[in-house]
Amino acid sequence: MRKILIADDSLFMRQMLKEILPKDLFEIVGEASTGKEAVEQYKALKPDLVTMDITMPDMDGITAVAKIKELDSKAKIVMVSAMGQKPMVKGALEAGASDFIVKPFDKDRIINTLSNL
Repeated sequence: MRKILIADDSLFMRQMLKEILPKDLFEIVGEASTGKEAVEQYKALKPDLVTMDITMPDMDGITAVAKIKELDSKAKIVMVSAMGQKPMVKGALEAGASDFIVKPFDKDRIINTLSNL
């Protein structure tokens, strides 16, 4: 079972991801609503995977990815972005993100992306 940290400033999006992920494959070990919280939670929880929203208060997702990768170069982070954020996704991948998922979510795409990391 893979441990996941969900980082998104939207409670609705965090809930949606929690509902989509099969309980027999993934365990949600933590949630963060800001980039800063995501970095702190990563340090504390050492999850196998992180889903990271790009646009968050305190610290954006791209900066949070870079900070997590400084802590753990093997961290597996999937960016979550809205449709019009392609340049930001490119920046996230350059910062060390493993892949990205576009909102609105496609259930199969999420499960496949996270399972393949």
